[in-house]
Amino acid sequence: MGLFDFLRRPRKGESREFIASRKPVAKFRVEQILNVLGRETLIGTVEGIIYPGYKVKGRSIALIREIQKERKKVDFAVDGDRVALILEGKTNAKKGDVLAVYQS
Repeated sequence: MGLFDFLRRPRKGESREFIASRKPVAKFRVEQILNVLGRETLIGTVEGIIYPGYKVKGRSIALIREIQKERKKVDFAVDGDRVALILEGKTNAKKGDVLAVYQS
């Protein structure tokens, strides 16, 4: 990182969000993609454990703002749960993609 890299603006399609952990802590298999109140919402199954505040990496990175299971907000999702992830940002994921989930 150069001395003045903090002044550089992100280019179109480039994300400024960084991933803190090196290895993914979970995977998320996308079954459906929705746009709810301007936020990208992914519906699918979890492999591992996911908490709000973690980041999902597809073609780009997005922060998980909320997790819902059966239309109720939950504190976390575990292996095998079918949940909706309400994201801050866009992953540009497609149906059938397997996304990596990282700790923030």
